[in-house]
Amino acid sequence: MSGKLLDDLGQLQRAVIEVVWELGEASVHQVRERLRRKKELAYTTVLTAMQKLEKAGWVRHRTEGKVYIYEPTRTRDEAGAKSVRKLLDRIFDGNALLMFQHLMRQDKLSDAELQELRRMIDDKRKEREK
Repeated sequence: MSGKLLDDLGQLQRAVIEVVWELGEASVHQVRERLRRKKELAYTTVLTAMQKLEKAGWVRHRTEGKVYIYEPTRTRDEAGAKSVRKLLDRIFDGNALLMFQHLMRQDKLSDAELQELRRMIDDKRKEREK
């Protein structure tokens, strides 16, 4: 699988992989129909984007009759984690605490978000204790 990051994909490829993640698996026609809501795209344009994603290791296909059905080779979470790791390494020299402190100072977090962060911290502590 390619080491290419989600951030490295073009706008159309990113839109295509988002549709495939949303649907779980999809044909070119299904992706085109979903993307049509925002912009009219030729079938061959979507096909080319999906073929490039396959070559880069983001999707794989199987044949059902005459139709290729594409499925993702990694989850949205896996792709996001790689992008966050690269950002962490590049901007914060790998220091997660520094990045977290920056986010806490910059973002206005709601009470619900702060509560969720607290829950995640507590869960991580419990996990370490095992």
